[in-house]
Amino acid sequence: MNGEGHISRWWRVVGGMSMNLALGALYAWSVFVAPLEKEFGWKRADVSLIFSIAVFVFGISFVLAGRLQDKKGPFWVSVTGGVLVSLGFFMCAYTTSLNWLFFWFGVLGGIGNGFGYATPIPVMAKWFPDKRGTAVGLAVAGYGGGSAIFGPLSANWLIPTYGWRATFQVLAFIFLAMTLIGAFLLKNPPAGYRPAGWAPAAAAKAAATTYEFAPGEAIKTPTFYFMWIAYCLGTIAGFMAISQLLPFAKSVGMGAEWAFVLFVTGAVGNASGRILSGTMSDAMGRLNVLRLMIAVSAVGMPFLYLVGGNVPLLLAMIFVVYWCYGTQLSVNASTASDFWGTKNAGINYGMLFTAWGVAGIIGPRIAGVLFDTYKDYRVAFYTAGALAVVALISEMIAKRPAVPAGAPAKVTA
Repeated sequence: MNGEGHISRWWRVVGGMSMNLALGALYAWSVFVAPLEKEFGWKRADVSLIFSIAVFVFGISFVLAGRLQDKKGPFWVSVTGGVLVSLGFFMCAYTTSLNWLFFWFGVLGGIGNGFGYATPIPVMAKWFPDKRGTAVGLAVAGYGGGSAIFGPLSANWLIPTYGWRATFQVLAFIFLAMTLIGAFLLKNPPAGYRPAGWAPAAAAKAAATTYEFAPGEAIKTPTFYFMWIAYCLGTIAGFMAISQLLPFAKSVGMGAEWAFVLFVTGAVGNASGRILSGTMSDAMGRLNVLRLMIAVSAVGMPFLYLVGGNVPLLLAMIFVVYWCYGTQLSVNASTASDFWGTKNAGINYGMLFTAWGVAGIIGPRIAGVLFDTYKDYRVAFYTAGALAVVALISEMIAKRPAVPAGAPAKVTA
């Protein structure tokens, strides 16, 4: 069944990008750190906890949102996510305490991110069985690119001109518009949809399973655990390097004027990794690309420290490290649909995505403790490289899961 035509399905990608560009402002949280510390006298560790709560709640709520998406479709789940994120940002403008921000940004914003982010990936997987890596990569690239837009917009214009409270509110209205547009564009294809002229047998290395794994079956496959460990440790390594980037740059003589360049370089690398590694995985195979990029991370993390104040090399390594980090967010999503099917893609990937939520809590914490203990950024960057090696070993062991014994050879959604 062909369903909608080739052109119309690309509007689903536009919807996913619109949704994720707004949600990706989560990565731009750092622009509010200095104004909040200045006004309230809060400690850096306390303010950083707001972001950590948001990441953790994001990862956990993704599981519930994924299940609802599988059962009810993407529209209302997307709308819920967009409204909660926008409401959370709007209410942050009225804060007078950390607990207020813990709830509105950390808890409510985290849930909104989980619900909003849960919908584009399964929708792309169903519309693009022929170009799954590319489509998912484009959709989630918005999340990596959102910080490149809203971070500088907030830091260089909105906050200096209108203050941080008004900035929260302006962003809330922008996010509401963008996420609602995305929600209206995100819908599933007709049952049995296949792109014109495409046959499943034609996809070689990135071929999808012909069996739809129930969540209980997916979590019983050894592949799930090897991929979870690799995903968690690989992104812990990324979080460790990312969380230390700006203070490290300052320690090697790069002033505050470089913050914008470092911020954008990382965001572009993150978005590029999601798109281009996704496309690479369509041709090379999902696990092959994940293994390659984690291996690059294992070398890149310590090398990021070794280049020191050599600005061209430092920027190049930042781009590479963020690329490898972004790769895991897009290619793991495509892999989940390939390995366990698209019918339950929301919850199956949601369970795998908890690895990222755990990494978001542990990674920056490990980096901070290591620096506080040794007063040397080298320890954090080298430890990140070592964790990437362990992630690579786990990813090397992972393989395409076998259909459960006694299950029918082919099950369609």
